[in-house]
Amino acid sequence: MFVILTSKTGQYRTEIGDGLRACEAYAYLFHGREKAHFVIAELQRDTRVRIVDEAPPASVNEVPSKFLQKFASVEAARRQLEALVSFGKVRATLARLP
Repeated sequence: MFVILTSKTGQYRTEIGDGLRACEAYAYLFHGREKAHFVIAELQRDTRVRIVDEAPPASVNEVPSKFLQKFASVEAARRQLEALVSFGKVRATLARLP
């Protein structure tokens, strides 16, 4: 199973921990400006995903993976991300990160 993890600079970041393995990463660009990072990760076992709130007051939450949308393959998760950027005349793109 695969999940999509999201981070928004200055707002919050999702950390990959035990039970997750990063497969692909993307920058989400809206009108040429980076708005978010997405990571497609393999869910190797049920785990908790650590979400760090970067805006004051900073806080940390650990969300059980059972609450995340799951995809059967990397391709299915990628299709979901691509659906985010393919609406109307909005200039949004995904840029694959190394």
